[in-house]
Amino acid sequence: MKRVKDVLLALLAVTICFSNVYAATSSIMIDAKSGNVLYEDNADSLRYPASLTKLMTLYLTFTALENGLLKLDDNLKISHTAANRSPSRLGLISGKSIDVKTAIVATIVKSANDCATVLGESLAKDEKDFAILMTDTAKKLGMRNTTFKNASGLPHSQQKTTARDMAILASALYHHFPQYYSWFSIQSFEYEGKKYVSHNTFLKEFEGADGMKTGYTAAAGFNIVTSAIRDNHRIIAVTMGHDQQNLRDKKVTDMMEKALNEIKVSNKIDNKKLALLLNQRTKNVKSVSNRSYISKPKSSKGDWAIQIGAFGSYAKAENHAKNIKNKLSGKFAFRNINVDKSVSGGKTIYRSQLTGVTKEYAQNACVMLKKNKQSCMVTSFSANKTYAQK
Repeated sequence: MKRVKDVLLALLAVTICFSNVYAATSSIMIDAKSGNVLYEDNADSLRYPASLTKLMTLYLTFTALENGLLKLDDNLKISHTAANRSPSRLGLISGKSIDVKTAIVATIVKSANDCATVLGESLAKDEKDFAILMTDTAKKLGMRNTTFKNASGLPHSQQKTTARDMAILASALYHHFPQYYSWFSIQSFEYEGKKYVSHNTFLKEFEGADGMKTGYTAAAGFNIVTSAIRDNHRIIAVTMGHDQQNLRDKKVTDMMEKALNEIKVSNKIDNKKLALLLNQRTKNVKSVSNRSYISKPKSSKGDWAIQIGAFGSYAKAENHAKNIKNKLSGKFAFRNINVDKSVSGGKTIYRSQLTGVTKEYAQNACVMLKKNKQSCMVTSFSANKTYAQK
């Protein structure tokens, strides 16, 4: 236990600096055995965790199993709150029950918000109290800049963390619960006759990868906490806030590949050399990107969006936003897509939005869309507002 504490404390032996949410992408990579930081970039920038939140829900669930407060075959009652959680979800029905093991696996593989809520409610008076327990536990682990507000990662303006804090949590899960860690590598499961497959493609595509969790909301961007082992060397990596899933996966692959190759050659890592390699690659990518967009209207990050459609389901609204974003990509580059949920006259409406640009940039994009007979409206966008989540 002392060695585990030393590992976690090693992560804290770095000067903490604060910056705003959306400073840029945030990344960190650590040696799982020693806790030494191998590489970091904006690792202390505050960010929205999205479904990475579920790692703390699982940490507390594993703690309860270890302490005998829960058993894997215990049946947990499904509340109205849990059953009505926004997607992604397993489709639980209020008043029925689900066993602990299935809820855990669905939380990992499907990233099921309803299952995460069930687990949280089983360990506290309600989800609000569970969120307090989550935050208290985070502080005890050394996650100094993390606040949780729910068990699932559904959007909440005060639910924030950092890449460094997520690395601490990942390390704690690995060291404290080796008996459950292998569950993070499960890629599919069946429930009531239906098969569910993980969308964590990194598990399948990277040699040695065996966990842990992805996360996405419009405000958070694409996040991942992952771990891989080669030649008896285990590395934990976190990267957050990417505009696209493929960019997130490319970043974490680059981090892992370079670090593991360096260890294989010299049995140690030159941190400065590794940082130089990774940062140089990022610089080159940005340079290529700037050249390819040289004919596009100048864009800067902003708090404006374009609204491009309204639908009766989250999936249709999200797909429409993705399609329009792709069509615009030749001339306009929006940072994120967003689905704004509202209820009017008892009917739920999901509005498709493309976000994260200046007002002028949004207006220019709308002009082009309207010329092509696509409805469009310029609107302000707040990252602190609670939006629908996948």
